[in-house]
Amino acid sequence: MKLKNILLYLLPIAGLCSSCNDEWENEQFTHYISFKAPINSEGVSRINVRYRSGDEKTTFQLPIIVSGSTTNDRNITVHVGLDTDTLAVLNQERFNNRTDLYYQVLPEKFYSRPETAEINAGQDVALMPIDFSMEGIDLSDKWVLPLTIEESPNGSYTPNYRKHYRKALLRVMPFNDYSGNYSAVNYKTYLKGAETDAPYVKNYVMMYVVDDEALFFYAGLFDETRQDRKGYRIKAKFNDNGMVTLSPVDPANKMEFALGKDDYNNEITASYSVTESMDAIRPYLMHRTIIINNINYTFKDYTTIPGVATEFHVMGSLTLERQINTQIPDEDQAIEWEEGEERVIE
Repeated sequence: MKLKNILLYLLPIAGLCSSCNDEWENEQFTHYISFKAPINSEGVSRINVRYRSGDEKTTFQLPIIVSGSTTNDRNITVHVGLDTDTLAVLNQERFNNRTDLYYQVLPEKFYSRPETAEINAGQDVALMPIDFSMEGIDLSDKWVLPLTIEESPNGSYTPNYRKHYRKALLRVMPFNDYSGNYSAVNYKTYLKGAETDAPYVKNYVMMYVVDDEALFFYAGLFDETRQDRKGYRIKAKFNDNGMVTLSPVDPANKMEFALGKDDYNNEITASYSVTESMDAIRPYLMHRTIIINNINYTFKDYTTIPGVATEFHVMGSLTLERQINTQIPDEDQAIEWEEGEERVIE
């Protein structure tokens, strides 16, 4: 084939390639506005916030994103509102008539936030600050801050209508130095008087924040799925002398919580230890282990069987390990949280 003919064939192909390249320089999608708040298996986006007492606040930066294949070229004022309707739908579909398990809307006294967020030209991500002040919160209820990107009042932006993109259902969990999901392999629950029989066991015991130095957990085999859980909360105060003071949260103490006794009829007091060690393979990773020893108490289950109180004796220890990346200065990024707890801020 002559060179002239070959060139004639190649010219249209070259023009087509040039046209394709020009297309990629233009926006291929719409610049939708969305949150970066992916949901977990519980249908919410869990964020862990450092508990601070008094008027101290912890600030969480919620990302707001402009989608598209090109950089945002204009200033955008995004309006953010409270979305209780979506939370109500989630509760109904997930828990049906178990209203005691419903997520509750976080009261305004525990947070403050702006009503708008500014995205500047040349930026595809903006951070909306939410200040949390969690003193006095009761974590026996499940608190969620449900947010939505509202319609633009002047048509300057379009929310992303794909599922979950426009919504941020923030499951707020305060944490302190001792809170978390403790391993309970050595934590055993017996029927009172039958301590020689096989114990009831559970894999984990969740410790919830009360304040800077105190947690609460549920007695025996109780957990947050129980409708009557609030009457079975035990407060654990971590003292400077290495001892842990256990006491019932309910002043009425209907479960008749009492510390166990030793052979000399003295109350058995729990203690705790904190150890730190560096990882053998990843030398920058610190393992911080908290062990609560000498747990020994009795309580009565007065609600499971109406009119009958069943007494239990609980003994053993609980263990929590936190893995901390010492190369990262900010605690929110340094702690390697369990699945579902990855969005942590300090």
